[in-house]
Amino acid sequence: MTTEEFKQLSPTLPTDPGVYRFVSTRGTILYVGKAKNLKNRLQSYFGDKSTLTGKTKALTKSAARIEYTVVETEHDALLLEASLIKVNQPRYNVMLKDGKTYSYICIANEDFPRVFFTRKVFKNGSIYFGPYTSKFRVETILELIKGIFPLRTCALNLSPNVLTRRKYKVCLEYHIRNCNGPCEGFETVEAYKERINQIKNILRGHFKPVKDYITAEMVRCSENLQFEKAQEWKVKLGAFEDYQSKSTVVSTSIFDVDVFSIVTDDRFAYINFIKVIQGAINQTLTIEAEKNLDDDLKVILSLAIARIRDKYNSIATEIIAPFEDLSVEEGVSITVPKIGDKKKLLELSEKNAQYFRLQKHREELNKIKRITPAERILTRLKDDLHMQHIPLHIECFDNSNIQGSNPVAACVVFRNAKPSKQDYRHFNVKSVEGPNDFASMEEVVTRRYKRLLEEGQGLPQLIIIDGGKGQLSSAMKSLESLGIGDKVCVIGIAKKLEEIYFPNDPVPLHINKKSESLKLIQQLRNEAHRFGLSFHRDKRSASMLKSELTDIQGIGQILKNRLLTTFGSVKRIQEAGEAQLSEVVGKAAATRIIAHFAKNQPPSEDIRREEQLDP
Repeated sequence: MTTEEFKQLSPTLPTDPGVYRFVSTRGTILYVGKAKNLKNRLQSYFGDKSTLTGKTKALTKSAARIEYTVVETEHDALLLEASLIKVNQPRYNVMLKDGKTYSYICIANEDFPRVFFTRKVFKNGSIYFGPYTSKFRVETILELIKGIFPLRTCALNLSPNVLTRRKYKVCLEYHIRNCNGPCEGFETVEAYKERINQIKNILRGHFKPVKDYITAEMVRCSENLQFEKAQEWKVKLGAFEDYQSKSTVVSTSIFDVDVFSIVTDDRFAYINFIKVIQGAINQTLTIEAEKNLDDDLKVILSLAIARIRDKYNSIATEIIAPFEDLSVEEGVSITVPKIGDKKKLLELSEKNAQYFRLQKHREELNKIKRITPAERILTRLKDDLHMQHIPLHIECFDNSNIQGSNPVAACVVFRNAKPSKQDYRHFNVKSVEGPNDFASMEEVVTRRYKRLLEEGQGLPQLIIIDGGKGQLSSAMKSLESLGIGDKVCVIGIAKKLEEIYFPNDPVPLHINKKSESLKLIQQLRNEAHRFGLSFHRDKRSASMLKSELTDIQGIGQILKNRLLTTFGSVKRIQEAGEAQLSEVVGKAAATRIIAHFAKNQPPSEDIRREEQLDP
């Protein structure tokens, strides 16, 4: 990704905490990072190049795009970052791949499990909680656990076989009451593991079972008149409640859920997915789906849920979503939260979907700015007419005649949304007599594309017929007879309401009157009408001149042009005297012109009256 490309993306970046991902052209995640402020952090990758490392320069050069996910806190960003690195193993991430950078709490896989701080994660059956953003926080949690539940800290082998030999002696930790002495059999495995289960509840954020356990122990000691021990449990309960009120490690009400949200615009629906495991965000994804006219958002979201859960092999039995009646697999419940942590999760998902939509819109605007006006208009025309390809080559036909006289037709050609006047064509209608626009259109279209096929020239992507359903049907009849009816898009435009007709569809399409695509269609129609009308006018003038001047014996094309240039019209030639005509064409030709007009002049009113009275 270049600096210029990032500048176009930058205005859409949020200033919230989150996780960002550099992605290659193949869709491979190259690098995952977290940020307290996404916009500021990403800008640092595209600042002064002299301050960037070689690795950073290589990363930005290899990346095709940047994806990001907004979260509530920096701690949540850390959890999601660690999860994504473990799953995707990005090429440019080193520190979190082996789990050595951040703090974890380990519950060892032992008969009497130890609970301790570590930076290393081993696949040996032990249970790890984390990562945590600071070592101080881990120490605080471990101090709480140590204060409530006495546990061993030694690394002795306390397997049943070893314990039966009684080779160990209790240490100082036992005497200061930090350990109950399992090494000498002073505590059973069952009692010890019950405390481990309560520690797991604390680390997972399941505080109620822990509180119930401490309360039960306090009551039991009190009933057995062990008031000092009851007081100790009461102090532990107070310490635990104080920790619970300040704890933000994981949610206290959410364990494993899938969160889905959906936002839309005119053309697309954007679906965001957040996967929560053990109360922490583990995975996130946003996809877009193109909408059909009759698509219901619930249907789109149901399809997306099925596809995404299958992709991530999700077995969560609860889905948080904005709708209740969604189609999901059996055994999975839908929750539409109104308040609380689940509501916050749904809002977070919707926030990410909104950011994704804004980013897509900005990318679309930047793309439009980069293309030429012609490309923009033709792309809009393609979308409005639901065409498969952009119509770079368009042709438009129009008939022209007055009461069937001198019938002609015109074909104008636009390439890249601009007139290609060298490709314009006139047609004299040969096989049609009288005013028959349908038959004229059929003849002209047949002649035009039969010739293109014979000469091996390319066909247009779009053909426009100036007229309604009748002219359009005639044009389609010609194209189908040539075997190209399904190879081009053909429309008719009716002049009254600017309705667009498609073959075999009685319902017209109405394009927005301000749309650039409709204005292009109108320009083609008007140009075809102008070009055809000009040809028809010239043909009528030529026909009139031929009957008035060309029929005079001895008056050829040269003298005819000289007369018209001098006098301007046939009427003025007829009114000119012999002297004026002689100066232009000579005396002999002037005499013949005067004789011709005198011979063809209609009789005066008096002569016509006398002819009518003469028996």
